[in-house]
Amino acid sequence: MAKKTPAINSSSTADIAFLLLCYFLMTTTMGTQTGLSRRLPPMPDPNQKVEDQKVNRRNIIIVKINSADRILAGSEPIDVSQLKDKIKIFLTNPTDDPNLPVMEPTEIAGLGTRNVSKGVISLQNDRGTSYQAYIAVQNELVKAVNELRDEASMREFGKKFLALDEDGQKTIKDLVPQQISEAEPKDVGKRRR
Repeated sequence: MAKKTPAINSSSTADIAFLLLCYFLMTTTMGTQTGLSRRLPPMPDPNQKVEDQKVNRRNIIIVKINSADRILAGSEPIDVSQLKDKIKIFLTNPTDDPNLPVMEPTEIAGLGTRNVSKGVISLQNDRGTSYQAYIAVQNELVKAVNELRDEASMREFGKKFLALDEDGQKTIKDLVPQQISEAEPKDVGKRRR
């Protein structure tokens, strides 16, 4: 007659595994992914007429990032660390250069008539552009606009842009608009046959 081998009672193993899972879920920190803080424009009214807007060439600066992460601002190669200053000069046109954007006298609520730049930044990148280069360029473009808004806010209200109330911020946004246009990425590396 064969002897029975004793079995280990495993009825509580599932409970222990569940408790360990709960413990690790509660004590583990997970990295959070952050994206670009951009607010998309509102959906246009379906009844609104579509108008072709023609933009003067001098009012556009094209910032290109190629697949090797090299940056071209206008027609000249530039380092990402120099991009912010180039964009600030482009948007303010301090020397009234005929190759830089038109500064159009505009009625700004609460301030009167002020010169507002008609400059538009057109960002174009290759499909092979690294995410880091794309984000670095985006940050520099937004940083340039934010610094111009801070300077305008200090000049007009004596305090930084973020310290203004909602109406003050809207006034400064009208004075220093953020006009960044993003083109669809292109696949420059591949040639069509």
